[in-house]
Amino acid sequence: MKHPVIQSLLVLSTMSVILSASTLNGLIEYATKHSTVIKQSQSQVELAKFTRKQSSAQQYGEVNVVGDYTHYNIERTLAPLVPSSISSGSPITTSKDIFSAGLKYTAPLFTGFAQTRQVEIDKIATQMSQVKMKLGKEQLVYNIRSLYLSILAQKEIFSAQRSFTSALRKLTKQIRNEVSVGRKANIDLLKAKADLQAARTQEKILASNIETTKASLSALVGKRVKKISPVRIKVKKPHYSIDRLYTKATRLAKVKVEEMAEKKAEKMIAKSKASSLPQVNLAAYAGKNYGEDLATNNWDDETLWQVGVNVSYNLVDFGKRDIDTQKAKIAKMQAGFQKEQMLLDLKKLLIQGVEKVKQNYATYLGNVAGLHLSKKAQSIEQVRYDNDASTLNDLLLAKGKTWLAKAKVIESKYNYQKSTYYIDYLMERGIN
Repeated sequence: MKHPVIQSLLVLSTMSVILSASTLNGLIEYATKHSTVIKQSQSQVELAKFTRKQSSAQQYGEVNVVGDYTHYNIERTLAPLVPSSISSGSPITTSKDIFSAGLKYTAPLFTGFAQTRQVEIDKIATQMSQVKMKLGKEQLVYNIRSLYLSILAQKEIFSAQRSFTSALRKLTKQIRNEVSVGRKANIDLLKAKADLQAARTQEKILASNIETTKASLSALVGKRVKKISPVRIKVKKPHYSIDRLYTKATRLAKVKVEEMAEKKAEKMIAKSKASSLPQVNLAAYAGKNYGEDLATNNWDDETLWQVGVNVSYNLVDFGKRDIDTQKAKIAKMQAGFQKEQMLLDLKKLLIQGVEKVKQNYATYLGNVAGLHLSKKAQSIEQVRYDNDASTLNDLLLAKGKTWLAKAKVIESKYNYQKSTYYIDYLMERGIN
């Protein structure tokens, strides 16, 4: 019986290991905030938002500081001459070198609704980028779950392999003792040693596979994953309805993206027709002209300002406008085809996913039954070998089949859980 203090230390040690291990939900929560995949999606959302703001800002025009210097071969006035300035009798400043500085404001008053349509297009693009980021998170969650389960499966198989190796080690020791007293032939010992060495090698391979999968999971999450906590898996008979799943799936984000693409294409068609309407722009200027008077050598200035509206209308563009409209219509047709194909693919994937769950469930039940029979066969072969009624090869073969059956049970259990996670991914249930 262990000392109470030792038992307490063992309990505390076990608890510390459990607490330090990463959980599946913890890794998902961390990844959805820090993964570079998500950060890239977030940057796309921000880029779309700024593009939308840029389109909105263009409606208000722009103010520029403008300046100019011109040298003339003959003197010029700082401001245009008008009858009132000529009749006033005041001296008029003239110069060959004239500088100007001021503010210029330009703004579109009417663009045939092109700018309005562009703002609407950018708004849809922003919404699409946000939905795509959600879909990216769903993909990330599914990938993390798959790798996480792969590690757990590999660890369980590794543990089974260690038990198998330990059993072979005990068998080898037993045969060595029996060879020393002449009950078994030396060839049995050589066979046992060979199988033991093969089992040890398999242990190293499995351990290496675990580390490799951990590295993949770490890269996906965005931090190093050392230890992971187990996941409770309950294998139960699947009861999925394809029609019910598909009905819900038609309202998912992946479908909304395609619908938004169609709306965006419609706005592009409307924008392409804007050039058939007049274009009206406002231009205003306020500033001063400076120059050195040739008569007095004194610097003088004149204040100038003006406001104007210009209108332009495209009479003939040799088919360019019609081509732009046709291109936009084709883009809308493509968006419609993509939506239709996406729905067809979605139904296909749902059918494949549900059937995969059913297959994995049946495989798991078959493997559990196979393991039960393998254990019985191994027990019988052990008794026969102990009574010299069978060879060592028969016993080793039975032990190997039992280990393989156990590995299949472990693998099929986790494959079942992966297939249910795949259904969650298709139905966008990975993110709460």
